[in-house]
Formats: sequence, C-alpha cells, structure tokens
Amino acid sequence: MAPVVLAAVALGWLVLLVAAPVAPTSIATLLYAAGSFICHQRSERSFHIDAAQLPVCARCLGIYAGAAIGSARQLVPGAGPALGPRTVLVLGLLPTLVTILLEVSGVWSAGNVMRAAAGLPLGLAAAFVLVPRLRVHY
Repeated sequence: MAPVVLAAVALGWLVLLVAAPVAPTSIATLLYAAGSFICHQRSERSFHIDAAQLPVCARCLGIYAGAAIGSARQLVPGAGPALGPRTVLVLGLLPTLVTILLEVSGVWSAGNVMRAAAGLPLGLAAAFVLVPRLRVHY
C-alpha cells in the first residue's frame, strides 16, 4: 500500500472519530460500534464534544493522532527515526505504560489530556515501524 494512502486512511479515521458526535446518525452509529470493538469507551476517560462522547477514549485518540501524524511524516524521505524498530516501539510505549502503571497503582490519576498525550508517541512509533513495512512495490 502506498504511504500516501496509509496517511490518508489514518488521517481520515482520526477525522471520523472526532466528527462522530456531529455526524449523521447512520455514520455515527457505525463509528461508535467500531469504537466498541477497539476501546473500552469509558465516558470519564473520553473526550466529549457538546456533551457527546467520542467513540474512543482519550488514550486511543492520542494513539490514532500519533499514527496519523507518523504516517504523514513518512511521506518525507528519510523522515523515520535512526533507531531500530524495537527501540522505537519501546520508547513510544513508555509514556503510555508509565501512565497506566501509575493509574493502576493509585499513585496518580492522569487526566484525559495526559492520557492522549501519552498515547501520541505510541501511535507515532507504530507508524514509523509499520508504514515502511506495508509498502507494496510494483
């Protein structure tokens, strides 16, 4: 798959997630159903637009935003990190892992902005590792 298509799909998915609360009912229903398969959709851990909850939690939204940014960044030649894929994934996972461990242990309760911010590097890392491997050579 061409990187430009991957970037468009990632960005499109992000836009659909954010637009779901104001989308026509038929489209919104599909988006919330899809969100239920990939996310816990807990209201207190989700962003809301005009009191309407997004189809995924703040952390998932951050991951998808990072994936969209990372996919688009891959369109620039030589834009990927100079580190190996495992290192990139581990470094991208660390902020999410730290916030989860702190929340589970009861030491700290991250707000939704922090959850989304912690998810962003994981999405970036996933895009940096996966996009180059998904390219189809014709």
